Amino acid sequence: MSYKIYMNEWYRKLNKAPWTPPDWTFGVIWSFLYLLMIIALYLVWSNKKCYPYCDPITYFFIQLFFNLIWTTLFFKLKQPLLALLDICIIITVTAYTTLQFHKLVPMAAYLLVPYLLWLCVAFSLNLYVLIHN
Repeated sequence: MSYKIYMNEWYRKLNKAPWTPPDWTFGVIWSFLYLLMIIALYLVWSNKKCYPYCDPITYFFIQLFFNLIWTTLFFKLKQPLLALLDICIIITVTAYTTLQFHKLVPMAAYLLVPYLLWLCVAFSLNLYVLIHN
């Protein structure tokens, strides 16, 4: 979710949650989370129980798809409700992916935990915008 691309007057004027991090932190956090996600995916994909392919990889890419459309829903289309529903889907599918990864490579599941936690923060920020604007 690249925030800088769609940062605009609309977003700047929104009532944001008091716990909203500074804008620069989003790029840092997401870069770190995507790195963990790539490592987790690699660990599962290269596991002999999964190689060359298994269902948990499908779940991973489904959550990634919904992750990538959040920015468009929220910033470009200015639809915080749709974005919030999208985050609910991301959290649900990512939690399931994490459980499936754990069956194959527990370390891969642990690498997704910071991502799940951040999704909960993103959910709270999105919900605040929806309620207070």
